[in-house]
Amino acid sequence: MLLQRVITASVLAPLVVLAIFMLPHAYFSLIWAFVILIAAWEWANLADLKSVIGKILFLLVLLIPMVLLYFWTQFLEVLAQLTNWTEIREYSGVIELLMIPAVLFWFWAMLRIRKGGSELLKLKASLSKKLLVGGLILVAAWFFLSRLMVMEEPEMTLYLFLLIWAADIAAYFAGKKFGITKLAIEISPGKTLEGMYGALAAAVVMGLCFTLYFGFSVLSIIDFVLLSVITVLVSIYGDLFFSAAKRIRGVKDTGTILPGHGGLLDRLDSLIAAIPVFYAGVWFIRWMYS
Repeated sequence: MLLQRVITASVLAPLVVLAIFMLPHAYFSLIWAFVILIAAWEWANLADLKSVIGKILFLLVLLIPMVLLYFWTQFLEVLAQLTNWTEIREYSGVIELLMIPAVLFWFWAMLRIRKGGSELLKLKASLSKKLLVGGLILVAAWFFLSRLMVMEEPEMTLYLFLLIWAADIAAYFAGKKFGITKLAIEISPGKTLEGMYGALAAAVVMGLCFTLYFGFSVLSIIDFVLLSVITVLVSIYGDLFFSAAKRIRGVKDTGTILPGHGGLLDRLDSLIAAIPVFYAGVWFIRWMYS
């Protein structure tokens, strides 16, 4: 199993790097949208939507806000070019406000899991509510990663991926070596507090390496390292959120598309939670020092 995971990751990681640095923003957003729609199909399975037609309709419903958001941002880009009003790219009003509910949801999920994982597993929700929550989560992940690519240099997007990968690896080995205290035994018996501390330590190291390499000021280094730690912390509980969804559904994996990993959601769960938090933090840091 570990060998399969390593091989799969070795194939996918270079593809991600190439997509970030080589693809135009529009193509990157399109490919990321395709990935998110596959993840949405898996979420529909977790929500226990059995009808194939129903799943297709779910994907079509998700496409509506994705298309609207894409063309709205394209409109702003064209307007900025025509009027030389470049600040419109950074201050696009309503779009930035969408960060708030996305970030608040993941902090709510984190606090809910910390309060008691067993209570979350007993939570009853209708099919429509499950689809609504999953749809909003996935659309937010698509939009804010696409927007991060537009608003920042490619290195910032790559950093987000490297941050989550490094935290995941550190959590695995720290948990294997030192893991004793269970983090959320009802949801994921394998995850430990020691593993979480390893992931947070990796976030500090990654944040310091990134900011020192690019010559950030002292204050912005502190802010960025703090953002990296918060992003990783939320990503850990994002993983647990999707693990809880799998336990409620009674399945081990969200799919079988990735050998050794399961479904796309099994690999993207941490990243999906991290994206809006990281984007909001980067935007806020830029705003503070602008």
